[in-house]
Amino acid sequence: MKMTESTEDYLETILMEQCRHGKVRSIDVVNAMGFSRPTVSIAMKKLTENGYVTMGDGGNLELTDRGRTVAERVYERHRVIARLLMAIGVDEETAYTDACRMEHDMSEKTFSCIKAYYHKIQE
Repeated sequence: MKMTESTEDYLETILMEQCRHGKVRSIDVVNAMGFSRPTVSIAMKKLTENGYVTMGDGGNLELTDRGRTVAERVYERHRVIARLLMAIGVDEETAYTDACRMEHDMSEKTFSCIKAYYHKIQE
């Protein structure tokens, strides 16, 4: 399975919902992302088939180690980029929206520099 922006967004959403509520079901992903149940069901099937997600007791979604690695990387990018944008004066809503777009397309080298700069200005 090719890692796409959509795949990363699903994994990030599952991680975020787990952090907020502990357990996550497909309906939670539907509500968080605003997609239809069939769309999320198809995506969860693909994520399961490709080893990113498992279905636990009661239909709870669980990230595999592979899925968690991707989700944590994307979520870190999202948070750092949004915080940097807010530090330069972008309002919070715009910063998080823009960070969601930016997190997928930049190289690891560029993100490392952004992260280092953000931490530097926070000292």
